[in-house]
Amino acid sequence: MTLTAAPPKAPAAQARPRRKGWRYGATVAVFLLPSLVPLTLYTLIPMLGSFWTSLHEWDLITDMRWVGLDNYAELIGDPETRAAFLHTLSFIAGYLPLVYAGGLGLAVLLNRAMRGRSLLRGIYFLPVITSWVVVALMWKWLLNPASGVVNWALGLLGVGGPGWWTDPDWAMPSIVLASAWKDLGFVMIILLAGLQAIPREYQEAAMVDGASAWRRFRHITLPLLSPSTFFVIVISLINGFQVFDQVKIMTGGGPGGATQVVVSQIYDLTFRYGRAGAASALSWLLFAVVLLVTIVQIRGQKRWVTYG
Repeated sequence: MTLTAAPPKAPAAQARPRRKGWRYGATVAVFLLPSLVPLTLYTLIPMLGSFWTSLHEWDLITDMRWVGLDNYAELIGDPETRAAFLHTLSFIAGYLPLVYAGGLGLAVLLNRAMRGRSLLRGIYFLPVITSWVVVALMWKWLLNPASGVVNWALGLLGVGGPGWWTDPDWAMPSIVLASAWKDLGFVMIILLAGLQAIPREYQEAAMVDGASAWRRFRHITLPLLSPSTFFVIVISLINGFQVFDQVKIMTGGGPGGATQVVVSQIYDLTFRYGRAGAASALSWLLFAVVLLVTIVQIRGQKRWVTYG
């Protein structure tokens, strides 16, 4: 009797991934409902309503009148709108470098071993959670040209203090100072977390090679801190474009419109002039600018942000 080898079995077909049915989708939807419901009710629907309003002329009282894209065309050609965007950009140009440099300095200082470090971190972060009304009123008093503490201190040094928020040339720097002071703690915390994530071995290896403190900071700390820096810049720019509270309380957009920013113009168009349609259109123009700036930053991060 001859024995013949059995023919090799065909390899078992790989099991196809099981399609996720409606039950899986329903389960996901249930878990997402706590966030989807408020997001839809308080963000998405109001955004759609705002866009619909921007296509009409409406004074918040009478019926809407359809005007199409006329509000957008009028705002784009309006000198006051261009001035508001320029004032907003000038605020960002002064605010962003100041808040980043100050926050970075505090982060580097409080990253070292020192007594009372935790207490100092809490003190510097306290303005972040303080109401803007309180902060703006405090800085308006500090920068009062006649009786403010800042001009009094400058007078002791023999320096004549400026008019601050009463002077068109100094009103925006006044708002920049108040804004940077309030947000220093937020930037400090983010950068401090980034500093603590940098491996100590890199610094030690550079010290063995004889690198100075400045060279270690420039070639090791700053590149490895770039993800935190990128986050801070993106958030600060978005907040800068939406600056309003401190402007409304400290200057009201004055003097002479020197601090009239985009959001304060949206407020005035709605509640002072009864032009809700134009205000909604300006809101969408601001949204488009912020979105464009954010996209440019995200695209450009590959050139300077180092991960790992």
